[in-house]
Amino acid sequence: MSEQSAKPYLIRAICEWCADNGLTPYLAVKVNAETRVPMSYVKNGEIVLNIGASATRRLTIDNAGVRFSARFSGSSHEVAVPMSAVSGIFAKETGYGFAFTVSANPAAALADATSTRPVSEVADSVLGEAKEPKDAGNRRKGKTRGSHLQVIK
Repeated sequence: MSEQSAKPYLIRAICEWCADNGLTPYLAVKVNAETRVPMSYVKNGEIVLNIGASATRRLTIDNAGVRFSARFSGSSHEVAVPMSAVSGIFAKETGYGFAFTVSANPAAALADATSTRPVSEVADSVLGEAKEPKDAGNRRKGKTRGSHLQVIK
């Protein structure tokens, strides 16, 4: 018997941790043919979704995927993301979370579901922050800091 993926459990854990700490959980998704999201918000084949309680209705995270209803520019949409398309889960405010490998091949996606890629790569693409660290002077002036994501093995 094959082992179940830890990915849905980690996603649920980060969502619960965010809720407990007053943070906003964001889901990074690599859009594929099985992903149902408003395509006008997809950039470079990816979309980042706020999956916090205040942004979603009927949020379901199970072994198959993430499903919910949400409003995009005032229009309600049903969103369905297969677990194989989830590339990361993180807290918007701190950047803490997990990054996952997403394979273009669905059969390989199952095997890769819990392997990680460098979290800084996900943070830079998702948060749109520069790779070089900012100095303390920039932080005092209100500019954003680099990512706080860490790989946990």
